[in-house]
Amino acid sequence: MRFLQSFLFFLIFAIAQATVYYKDTFEDGNAWTSRWIQSSAKSNEGSSSFKLSSGAFYGDKSADQGLQTSQDSKHYFYTSKLAKEFDNANKDLVLQYSVKHEQRIDCGGGYIKLLPSDVDQQNFNGESPYNIMFGPDICGSTRKVHVILNYKGENKLIKKEIPAETDEFTHVYTLILRPDQTYEVRIDGVSKQTGSLLDDWDFLPPRKIKDPNVSKPADWVDEAMIDDPNDSKPADWDSQPAKIPDPEALKPDDWDDEADGEWEAPMIDNPDFKGEWKPKRIPNPAYKGKWVHPEIDNPEFEEDKSIYAFKTGAVGFDLWQVKSGTIFDNIILTDDVSEAETLLANTFTKNKDAERKMKEAQDAAKREAEAAAADSSDDSDSDKDEL
Repeated sequence: MRFLQSFLFFLIFAIAQATVYYKDTFEDGNAWTSRWIQSSAKSNEGSSSFKLSSGAFYGDKSADQGLQTSQDSKHYFYTSKLAKEFDNANKDLVLQYSVKHEQRIDCGGGYIKLLPSDVDQQNFNGESPYNIMFGPDICGSTRKVHVILNYKGENKLIKKEIPAETDEFTHVYTLILRPDQTYEVRIDGVSKQTGSLLDDWDFLPPRKIKDPNVSKPADWVDEAMIDDPNDSKPADWDSQPAKIPDPEALKPDDWDDEADGEWEAPMIDNPDFKGEWKPKRIPNPAYKGKWVHPEIDNPEFEEDKSIYAFKTGAVGFDLWQVKSGTIFDNIILTDDVSEAETLLANTFTKNKDAERKMKEAQDAAKREAEAAAADSSDDSDSDKDEL
């Protein structure tokens, strides 16, 4: 009984400690404009504005509305402040949001950024410092999920390739950073990549390095096989040419030696040609094995157990798209994975089938209209022929 009470107390305490630091589902109409600040910074391509939209197809019009890019070949600079700074030291960091490339994007970003509290919202741009950049990036053959973490002022890219979703439907991207310096990337709630921050990024120099004071001995023999010194090329090895006239070729009946010249049979590979002679290979009696360079502790290595931790004060979008139409929705930043999972279940999981059915119905109606137009055109052509 005491164990059960302790367990329940721990469970209640854990639930009470869970915090959602930022959440925006864009279900309150144009109120989003008071939360999201458009930067006045301009890009070389020009900047444009988000608009609130559910798109041309959706599962639930109200629940699925989000921020949509509105103009082609434009940049989008927007930020939104957290109510209080999120310091994830000794906590999980869970960032999740949905991306819908309704336009079947061919080149453009779909990622989100976590920003420090002192971000200059009015002048936010692609050069502004950030803590984390996460999400899909699609352009030509590039179709990957970025996970870029800032470490000591440098933006470090993940070394693993995580494929991004490229269809026109809604997909949910989730990033989890844990205090044990591990991470996880999920797409639509399914784990796509996990690992160690130390292994999958170049944050720290290696723990061990090759001893600079040691080199391979000059007399070290690391050639495992050698030519047999007692083997010699047979005397008749080169007696056969590589090519010979085809013995089965016949002079064409219409060949005219005067007009066409003397006929010669085409050349073919000689089946008796032995090729270049090489001596047999035998084990090297002087072989000492593969030489391994001894390693020592790297004097430049310094352990850092806080790589995963950031102080975040805002979320932001810094995007450029050739073809606009992407919709961003259901953004959540929390220290509890279950909060993100609940939001995913109540939005994406609940509405994804209806979204696809609506699109399928639209496509079917379009095909029927095109077929009817084609039939009408054929009838018109027939009437003209009769006249």
